[in-house]
Amino acid sequence: MSDEIDEILLDAEDRMDKAITVAREDFATIRTGRATPAMFNKIVVDYYGAYTPLNQLASFQTPEARMIIINPYDKGAFAGIEKALRDSDLGINPTSDGSVIRIVLPQLTEERRREFIKVAKTKAEDARISIRNIRRHAKDGLDKLQKDGDAGEDDVRRAEKALDDFTHKHVEHIDEVLKHKEAELLEV
Repeated sequence: MSDEIDEILLDAEDRMDKAITVAREDFATIRTGRATPAMFNKIVVDYYGAYTPLNQLASFQTPEARMIIINPYDKGAFAGIEKALRDSDLGINPTSDGSVIRIVLPQLTEERRREFIKVAKTKAEDARISIRNIRRHAKDGLDKLQKDGDAGEDDVRRAEKALDDFTHKHVEHIDEVLKHKEAELLEV
């Protein structure tokens, strides 16, 4: 196979890997019954006029399975952090004693668990769509190489088979991550 074909395949696989990484990060923000710092990865705080990710403004501790303690590095950021937490879609109510912010996660109701599973399925479908778009883009590149005479039909066919294998492998990976997240959400 030619260097151009290898380049297209490597680029496609790299972009599919990144799509999986983004999907994992999205799944980490979905709340389960257990407190994890990853739940707060997508929360941004208005910090002196600049929107800053919460994980850059504070440290996190999880002394119990359903409790998390947020310790802001700058005490001036307290009000902004509390507001961002209340306004988030996590459904939490932070309490503060002036030095740390405590969050006790309530037990998830069956209805809430089902809602979170729907959110997870939507995020998984978004990841699958992203992977299929990457495949389509790479296939267009391969077709163009063949049309321009830069690659033979057999080489392009082999490359398309490899591309389909990458795609199938990455979609299966997304399905596996989704299955794990669903099990985590249904765990009481």
